[in-house]
Amino acid sequence: MKSIRFVYWQDADVWLGYLEEYPDYQTQGVTFEELRENLKDIYADLTSGAIPHVKHVGELQLA
Repeated sequence: MKSIRFVYWQDADVWLGYLEEYPDYQTQGVTFEELRENLKDIYADLTSGAIPHVKHVGELQLA
């Protein structure tokens, strides 16, 4: 089973979040569980090619 990190916060009565690897694509949920399900849906869309021109976050090793 693969895991992916996400950032989340609560604003009033809604949970907001995004996948750490794809910070430009935020989603929300009325409950924390709904937010997690929406993040899974976004991940599926982003990795399937359904969304064009997806921006990624990378990491460089500097000497």
